[in-house]
Amino acid sequence: MANFLIAALYKFVRLADYQALQGPLLACCEANQVKGTLLLAEEGINGTIAGPQDGVAAVLAHLRSDPRLQALTHKDSWSDKMPFYRMKVKLKREIVTMGVPNVHAGTMAGTYVKPDEWNQLIDDPDVVVVDVRNDYEVSIGSFAGAVNPHTASFSEFPEWVKAQSADGGLLSSKSRVAMFCTGGIRCEKSTAYLRSQGFDEVYHLEGGILKYLETVPPEESRWDGECFVFDERVSVLHGLAPGHYELCRACRLPLGPADKASEFFIEGISCPHCHDRHSDEQKQRFAERQKQVELAKSRHQRHIGVRMEQPQAADDAARQKEALARAGTDDSAKMS
Repeated sequence: MANFLIAALYKFVRLADYQALQGPLLACCEANQVKGTLLLAEEGINGTIAGPQDGVAAVLAHLRSDPRLQALTHKDSWSDKMPFYRMKVKLKREIVTMGVPNVHAGTMAGTYVKPDEWNQLIDDPDVVVVDVRNDYEVSIGSFAGAVNPHTASFSEFPEWVKAQSADGGLLSSKSRVAMFCTGGIRCEKSTAYLRSQGFDEVYHLEGGILKYLETVPPEESRWDGECFVFDERVSVLHGLAPGHYELCRACRLPLGPADKASEFFIEGISCPHCHDRHSDEQKQRFAERQKQVELAKSRHQRHIGVRMEQPQAADDAARQKEALARAGTDDSAKMS
């Protein structure tokens, strides 16, 4: 029986006093045995938390007690293991980093399309369907026929739009664009950005891929592959059932059965994407960490270092981009 409720949430809303919200929110999470990461910025809130059902409900009630967050929605899923190791409430400039000023997703986002209406929209040949997630996410699954911008981070998306809006680009002769992402947040901001650039008919999948996989029957699905998620589940299938991927603890890229069967896969130390990218010293450190992980497992304990030394987001994205580039990942290689 799954014991931990996972709640993914976000809302674009002006929170001028977001710094003052950090302390009480962290205290509420810790008091209710809830772990995960929540981001606060002037433009709103974003994150995923997990814990006992009553604890998660208490945190959601705390958030919704603020009139500005009263309409906050979230997506539930369950896990038999706690998918996070600690609770963090971070203050940010943006709750999803695009790096472009004056993109107001709360008021400028495109048209929502419900999951049960999504197939009809993306089947229209006059609609450009764009996956706004990062390349390593797209590589394990996407909607059939969707465009992969091959970005290593969301902040690269505006440059892709600029390039593809030029003569001969994918967006140059198309006025209707449909976008999707994991939970919806990047879609809202990307559609707001396109509208700021003069695109009139811009759509996005309400609730993101996760809501689609939760509600659309597999026999009617246009989804191909698995959906990457940013916790220890790594990927999910239709019905949000656990997927078949795990993370490489050296480069943080998702690994499928073929990757794990490779001669270059050594658990906790290397994979086909990064086996030649780390020094002997780094590999020795990874090996020692893996030894401690296995020792903790033999004692039926959880090793807090299993997630390795936490890299800065920019370094993480750079390593993922480099590994994917060296692996030759492109549209022909992805599972879509």
